Amino acid sequence: MPYLQLGYLCILSFTILLSCGKKQETTSPIIEKITESVYASGYVKSNHQYQVFAKTSGILQKANVQKGDMVHKGQVLFTINQTLSILNHDNAKLVAANADYQTNADKLNELKLAIDLSKKKMDMEQLTLTRQQRLWSNEIGTKFELEQRELTFANAKSAYESAELRYTELQKQLNFASNQSKKSLEISKSMMDDYQIRSDVEGKIYSIFKEEGEMVTPQVPLALIGDASNYILILQVDENDIVHIHPGQQLYVTMDSYKGQLFQANITKINPLMNERSRSFEVEASFTQQPPVLYPNLTVEANIVLQSKENVLTIPRKYLVDDEYVWISATEKRKVKVGLKDYQKAEILEGLSTKDKIYLPK
Repeated sequence: MPYLQLGYLCILSFTILLSCGKKQETTSPIIEKITESVYASGYVKSNHQYQVFAKTSGILQKANVQKGDMVHKGQVLFTINQTLSILNHDNAKLVAANADYQTNADKLNELKLAIDLSKKKMDMEQLTLTRQQRLWSNEIGTKFELEQRELTFANAKSAYESAELRYTELQKQLNFASNQSKKSLEISKSMMDDYQIRSDVEGKIYSIFKEEGEMVTPQVPLALIGDASNYILILQVDENDIVHIHPGQQLYVTMDSYKGQLFQANITKINPLMNERSRSFEVEASFTQQPPVLYPNLTVEANIVLQSKENVLTIPRKYLVDDEYVWISATEKRKVKVGLKDYQKAEILEGLSTKDKIYLPK
């Protein structure tokens, strides 16, 4: 038993000696540049990037492009089966041809002849009435004969006016039918165009989500297209930092795809609506030094520069205690005044000099 106690004491003494021999990490303030910045994370997005949607439902008949293809604005990317649309279009053409105003001009000419005939009859009855009125004024003829002439003239006049009304009404109907059928033909043609899906931009096909023979709808994207030479950054900035961000600010970007490299960019746009779920704002930026090869959705991390100072006294941030104290010995703390801070270091405005030594908090 005494031997066990002796061994335990030896191990304890050795542990104490090791602890006493381990030195606490120290450093001294240095003069250097410091930059205050806001951290943001996000991803790369192709400029003018958008998802291609069908305007109508149907079966994907043909895909005219493949993933990775370069396309130009207006190029047909996909064709949806349009058999029914073709039939509707042909029917609309027949209706338009049948309702064309010039095609129905003979109907108007027929009414025009009826108007001319009723006009001549009315004029003749008016002359007869005038003669009868002259005779009656000379006390020749009877009252009954005069009234008969007046009635005959009134009927002829009514017939003439009725013929003119029928002509005007038919003219309106033919105009309406002709214009309506032409509009229906235009709508039919437009609907046929909906079965051919075209590119809205000059760019690159980054992804295709449907295969030939599959059903497509306006709610499900067909492909992803974007500019192949110009990319932007989509960053998420915390709500606590967004008030310090404005267009034109410089930022430095790091990417897993380019480890050890730093790229510059500038803020171009701030989305004013906060994402309530993440409590962050979406900020767009454009590269001033774009990497040689990029792809959509590559992840990035960025430091947005708020302000910089040259030749200031700094210490590593890990040496700060509660953002206002440092250890100047193993047992003594000193209060300091802190200025700018980044993720690794802090500016010391008062309380330290380059001659001081500070200790890493335990």
